[in-house]
Amino acid sequence: MELVCPAGNIDKLGYAYAYGADTAYIGLKRFSLRIKADNFYEDEYKRVIELKKKYPQKRLFCALNIAFHNHDLKMFMQNLDYFKQYPIDAFIVQDLGIVPLLQKEFPGCHLHLSTQASCMNKEAVKMYQSLGFKRVVLGREVSLDEIREIKDACPEMELECFAHGAMCIAYSGRCLMSAYLTGRSAQSGFCSHSCRWEYDLGIESGKLKLENPAKLTESDAKAIAQSGILRLQEKQRPGELFPVFEGDDFTAILSSKDLCMIDHLADMKNAGVDAIKVEGRMKSTYYVAMVSRAYRKALDALEGKITAEEAAPFIASLEDVAHRESTTGFYYNRGNADKTTIGASDSPYMLAASVGNALSDEETENVFKAGEKLAQDREAELKAMHPAAREAALRDLEQHPEKKIKIAVKKEGWKVYPYDALNRVDSGTELEFVSPSVLAKKVSGSEYDFINPKTGEKLDWVNADHDCAIYTAVPVEENTLVRVKDPDYVEGQIRNTGR
Repeated sequence: MELVCPAGNIDKLGYAYAYGADTAYIGLKRFSLRIKADNFYEDEYKRVIELKKKYPQKRLFCALNIAFHNHDLKMFMQNLDYFKQYPIDAFIVQDLGIVPLLQKEFPGCHLHLSTQASCMNKEAVKMYQSLGFKRVVLGREVSLDEIREIKDACPEMELECFAHGAMCIAYSGRCLMSAYLTGRSAQSGFCSHSCRWEYDLGIESGKLKLENPAKLTESDAKAIAQSGILRLQEKQRPGELFPVFEGDDFTAILSSKDLCMIDHLADMKNAGVDAIKVEGRMKSTYYVAMVSRAYRKALDALEGKITAEEAAPFIASLEDVAHRESTTGFYYNRGNADKTTIGASDSPYMLAASVGNALSDEETENVFKAGEKLAQDREAELKAMHPAAREAALRDLEQHPEKKIKIAVKKEGWKVYPYDALNRVDSGTELEFVSPSVLAKKVSGSEYDFINPKTGEKLDWVNADHDCAIYTAVPVEENTLVRVKDPDYVEGQIRNTGR
C-alpha cells in the first residue's frame, strides 16, 4: 500500500519524504480546506521541484478540495500559469465543476476524489470512474467489508482511505458547525474546531434541573434528549444558546477520538485499500515526521522488508506524538467511531530544532577563527580603556560571570552542524535526536555545545531566530530533529492548550 502523508509547508514536505512517505499532499493558498496551514505560494514551487529531484520516486498530490464559488473559479483561472509550475502528480477535488477545467489544463495529472464527496458505495465509484477519476478517497464512514465490495466491483479504481489522525464529527469533513457558531466555514478552510469547545447542557431558561435524577429511566432520558428542548451554551459565550437534537445512535455536537489503524494495516490491505492516508496538514513538523516514520516501518514489516520486531519500537513511538484517545473509526463497527473524548492533542515532547548537514572542514575552521578574533577584539577593547574604566569593567565581569564571552574550544572528533532552533533550550539540557532510522538518541548536556557559527561564541541558551549551531561528537543523520521533554506535560492530565 502507498503511504500518503500531509505537508502544510515546504519544510514539512521535505520531512514527509525523508521519514517514509511515498506521497505527500499539499494545498495551495486559498484553494485548500486547510487555510490555516501554511500551504504553498510565491516561488516555493522551485524548492518543491528540487525536492522531487532529490526524491524522484516520490509523488506529490495537491488538494483543491474547497467547494468553489464563482469568484473562486475566477481566481483559479487567473492563477493557472502559476499552478502549472508545481510538479503535481494528482489533484484531490470534491467539486465536480472544477473537473473539466483540470482535465483540459493539466492533462498529465490524475484526478482523485476527495473524502469531502463522501463516496461510499460501488455505484458512486463507477460513476466517478466514468468521469475520469483515477482514485477515490473513500468517505470515512465506510467499513472494511464495504471497501472489499467496492474493490471487487471496481478493481481498476484506486482506493485511498484514512488510517491516522484527527476526525471531525462530520466524519468525511462536510461540517457546518464552525460556520454556524463562529461564521468561519470549514467548507472554506476556516474550521474553528467548535466541536472541541466546552459546553453546558441546559434548556431555554438555563441549566437542566431534574427533581430526582436518580430515578430517571433510560427511556425518560431518551425522551428528553429527543424532545428538542435541550440547548448548549459554550463556556466563553454565555447567553448564546444552541439547539441540540439526540438521535437513536448519535448526539449532534461531540468531539471525536483520533483515528489510528497502524495495528490493522493487514486488514486494510486485504479489504482492497491501495493507499493509506495520514491526516494533518495543520500539524507540526514533528508530527509529520514521526507519524510518517511509524507507518513506513509498519508497512515495511507488512511487506516483509523488515521484521515485526524491528518495526515495533517505531510503531510504539506514536505515543510520543500529540494525540487524543484513538479509535478504529467505522472500519469494524460504527460504535467505535461514535465514542467521543475530551481535551486537546498532547505530547510529552516538544520539538526543539532541526539539524542540518555538518559544516565542511573549511567552514568549521572559520567558526573557530571567528571565535579567536572575538576574544582578541574584546581583549584589545579592555586594553584601550582608561585604567579606571578597565578596572570597573573587570570588576563587573567578576560579579556577573554570565557577561563573560565564552569561546568554543576545538575538540577531537566533534563536528559543527547548523541548528535551526524552534523553541528555547538551555545549554546542558538533555536532548534527543530522532531521524528516519534512529528511534531516539539521548544526548547529555556534556556531549554538545551550542555556538554562534558567525562569531564562534559559546551560547548558554538558544531560541528561534538566533544564529546557532550544535557542536558534538554524536553522529547526526541527515534530516535529524531534536526534541526535549516538555516540562509542563503531566501524564494523564489534559492541558488547556487554547484553541
